[in-house]
This record gives sequence, structure tokens and C-alpha cells, in this order.
Amino acid sequence: MSALLGRKIGMTRYFMEDGKNVPVTVIEVGPCVVTQVKTTERHGYSAVQIGFGDMKPRNSTMPLIGHDGKAGSGPLRWHREFRLECDADAEAYELGQTIDCSAFEGVPYVDVSGTSKGKGFAGSMKRHNFKGLEASHGVKRAHRSPGSINGHATNLGTGPKPKKGKRMAGRMGGEQVTTRNLDIVSVDSEKNLLLVKGPVPGPNRGFLFIEASKRLNRQKARLAKAGK
Repeated sequence: MSALLGRKIGMTRYFMEDGKNVPVTVIEVGPCVVTQVKTTERHGYSAVQIGFGDMKPRNSTMPLIGHDGKAGSGPLRWHREFRLECDADAEAYELGQTIDCSAFEGVPYVDVSGTSKGKGFAGSMKRHNFKGLEASHGVKRAHRSPGSINGHATNLGTGPKPKKGKRMAGRMGGEQVTTRNLDIVSVDSEKNLLLVKGPVPGPNRGFLFIEASKRLNRQKARLAKAGK
């Protein structure tokens, strides 16, 4: 399985064999427990559910304790389901099976999904990278304002109100973000650590979903085609 759950540890630097300094994010990947195997005959589709992160029973719920108990595990904090193409792929996994980060050995690129850091209520310049108004030349007390929000536009029959999706001030962060095509720098199966090049979404100790990249950008697609 080239998709697992993990926790962000933090960022550091990694020196390659040629002495090159590479910024990396250290991710604790697994071990994940197979908590449910779904088949087309019983559930209507083929999938495998895995869990990660131990938690105290008093902080869990009775249904979750019973669900994870069927796999011979204590209550797990995070669960994620992966769709598979057919029942034969699902039957390759057993209830209670443990999967570690060695599943990523030989995988060149991964996509990492997580919840971005919450920034609270932010203005339009910080939230949408607006330039802002001029610092002088008649501008008073409106240097960081978004400018006209088109409140009296009558085109498209919207009437005297801003259009839906208008970029304005509001709550920033705290949403799912996916960083694609990250290079795998190192895989440490003994410590269940995965080192990927560059930053990933979320704070330290935040929950992450890591899977092998299914779609590469042009540059990395050319490298993969050339066998580099």
C-alpha cells in the first residue's frame, strides 16, 4: 500500500552523499493498522480502512473502541479509507495487519495532505496577497483596504451586492491543503520516519495523509521518463 497516515515532526536539513544541503520535513509514518476490509459483495465497493495514533480509551467512544478492537488494537485517533480497484486487491490485506513506512521504499514522489495552520480573521492583503492602496497621494486611513467590492454592480442580474466568491477579509487557514510531487529523500523503516524535500501543510504534530503521487508535474514527469 503506497498510502499511509502519519504525524508531522518538524523540519531540519539533510546532507546528501555529494554534500548538498537539502531542507526536509520529518514525518512519523505509521505503523498503521488495518481496521476494516471492504468488498464489493458486502459493502458495494472495494476498500481498506487503516488507523493510526494510539489514544486513551477514556478519550474515545464505545463504538470506536469496539470497531478497533475487532482488529486487535486499542482505540486509534485517526482513520482513513482507501478505495481499491477490485476485491482481489482488498483481500490482499488482513484485519489487524500492520503497515509501516517501508511501503514507500522505491517510491520517488509523494503527495502530502494536512490541515493548514489557522490564522484567524485576516485582512485582504494577508489573506489574498493584495497590493493595497497607495501610501500617500490623497489616501487616508485606507492603505490596507481591499478597494471597491463592486457593491452596486447590476451586471449578470446580481443586483446591488458583491458577487459570490469575491475575495475579501475573513477567516484564514484551518483548511485541507495538499502539497504534491514532494521528493522522498530518505526512508527509515526502523524508526518509522519519512524525510521529504520541502515543507508540508500544518503545525508540528499535525495529522498528515501521505500517498504516492499519481500525477506528476511536467518537470518531474520528464525526469521519471528519463529514469532519473
